[in-house]
Amino acid sequence: MATNKRALVVGATGYLGKFLVKELKRRRYWVRALSRSSQKIEPVKQHIDEVFLGEATKPETINGLCKNIDIVISSLGITKQKDGFTYMDVDYQGNRNILNQALSENVSKFLYVSVFNSEKLRHLEIIKAKEKFAQELKEADIEHIIVRPNGFFSDMAEFFKMAVKGKVYLFGKGEFRANPIHGADLAEACINRVETNSGEFDIGGPEILTQNEIATLAFEALKKNPKITKIPLWIGNLIIKVARIFTSVKIYGPVEFFMTVLAMDMVAPTYGKHTLKEYFGKIKEANNV
Repeated sequence: MATNKRALVVGATGYLGKFLVKELKRRRYWVRALSRSSQKIEPVKQHIDEVFLGEATKPETINGLCKNIDIVISSLGITKQKDGFTYMDVDYQGNRNILNQALSENVSKFLYVSVFNSEKLRHLEIIKAKEKFAQELKEADIEHIIVRPNGFFSDMAEFFKMAVKGKVYLFGKGEFRANPIHGADLAEACINRVETNSGEFDIGGPEILTQNEIATLAFEALKKNPKITKIPLWIGNLIIKVARIFTSVKIYGPVEFFMTVLAMDMVAPTYGKHTLKEYFGKIKEANNV
């Protein structure tokens, strides 16, 4: 069914962003995407009606970004810091600059993708930045949706990479549970919410798995016998403390985040149909391993 709604996607070149533009186009939305360069947007250009070249961290380059837009969807953020930017530069200020544009153009709705379990993770630099923006979005004069997904399937690719090398390393006994979600399922849920109501919601994939089970699935996809090494939790905590003392946030930020979430249960409300077994099989096929 055709729609006359016009959507802006920020973060369209990231893992989730690619699925968001595809889902919007499938539902006949008119789609604009922000990109730093025409080359970066090329992989999803066929699903986009208009590319706006600019940088969220440089407000002078995004004037007019939200003109004639009904809905802004932002999955903007960094997991591996580069280009000299910090989490506050991108996850907070970059999104704040987008929100300022949306407010100036009277955009009706703004969807922002944060992180599940944020209330337990506020001591982490990345969560401080994301939730600082989420709070300002809630206080702004705009209808808002804040989505807090569990880990993405793309994050689980790290288990597969370790399995390819012959051994997977886990913290504790490997019994921490999670239900990561495929980008296509999450994109579908986000647009469903855009079309129904506002507010905040947590979401994860359909399968709740222990880290041992995730590692085993990776080995099974490779037709290898599982080889899993368990690392005591205190060693992980020590690594984080040492990294905080001797390195900059640029280095310890990503390490701190991933090691923290790997040492706790991350089980969100279940949604979707894509399985991790299917995902690992596709990675194996794509990389011919």
